[in-house]
Amino acid sequence: MRLADISFNNLRRRKSKMVFVILGLAIGVATVVALFSITAAMRDDLQDKIDQFGANIVIVPQARELSLSYGNIAVSGVSYDVKELSQEDVPKIKTIAFSGNIATIAPKLLGAVQAKGAGESRALLVGVDFPAELRMKKWWEINGAAPSREGEILLGSRAAGVLMSRPGDSLTIDGRKFTVSGVLKETGSQEDSVLYVELSAAQALLGKPGKLSLIEVSALCKACPIEDIVGQLSGVLPNAKVSALQQAWKARRQTVDQLTNFSLAVSAVVLAIGAMIVLTTMMSSVKERTREIGIFRAIGFRRTHIARIILLEALVVSVVGGVLGWLAGMIASSLTAPYVAQAAVTVNWNPALAALAVGLSAMVGLGSSIYPAMQAANLDPAEALRFI
Repeated sequence: MRLADISFNNLRRRKSKMVFVILGLAIGVATVVALFSITAAMRDDLQDKIDQFGANIVIVPQARELSLSYGNIAVSGVSYDVKELSQEDVPKIKTIAFSGNIATIAPKLLGAVQAKGAGESRALLVGVDFPAELRMKKWWEINGAAPSREGEILLGSRAAGVLMSRPGDSLTIDGRKFTVSGVLKETGSQEDSVLYVELSAAQALLGKPGKLSLIEVSALCKACPIEDIVGQLSGVLPNAKVSALQQAWKARRQTVDQLTNFSLAVSAVVLAIGAMIVLTTMMSSVKERTREIGIFRAIGFRRTHIARIILLEALVVSVVGGVLGWLAGMIASSLTAPYVAQAAVTVNWNPALAALAVGLSAMVGLGSSIYPAMQAANLDPAEALRFI
């Protein structure tokens, strides 16, 4: 009866130790999964916002410019050998290797005109391809409607106030009449002072048929560096200057990268603690199982068999801990990601991350159990049988 009580107590202690190991691994894996999921969600949210912000590449004519300054006093520069863009350059953009990452191409022609409605003023006229422009400027809100046919014009909010025009009014630009189809709601940018017409109409008004002032490109770069697209565009448009607007993107990406590095450091520390928990617990378990190991050795079990039993037990416990840790980490990241990112980010339940979490847990558990397994395998059977 006493022997049975001892065996029962040993079994109960062993179960408690295994539960402790599972919890240790689960906490470590949950921390890694949560931090990885949050940083991945922040990266995806950052890229989605960049895609929504419109153009992230601007193509302008190539020009050589002399900057005139002396004694910290600068005067107007002199530009010469100015190349011009034309509509023939637009199809070339689609010929680059990363053309699949080009979402929208929005050519523009700019020029100063004399506009007259109920009020009169000099204004900046911008000729655009309205379907492409509206796809790129998703934040635009229009009172009225965007121009859909020839002879219609879209006014910025400030321009509409100066010209005292509203949707349905007539507007004369350099002697040609237009109908105001809509007025942009205030954006707080230079768009508020601009007159927008169809590109062909602007080319006719400004006397520049087929010419362009600039081309804005919206590139989706989740799978490619934007610098590569800029380089390829420069190759097919040698007479143009191609620039990537990525200052804000780089600043926020740097913040996300710093958080990622911090997450990796924290994950390494937590996993190291988890490994120490597994090591000490398995060592204690092996010591308590001296009698059991002695019996196994006495009935013919080899050292490799003993080591295999210990490692198999560690593997099962590690897999359970990995699964529980992945579930806990995903739930925690789903709840905390919006607060950490300060945005409505969405955490994706990625099966690959589940496999990685379980594999990482198994690796930590097995790695930490190798030494206890060797100790158990090298136990002297005669010494072990003394505990029976």
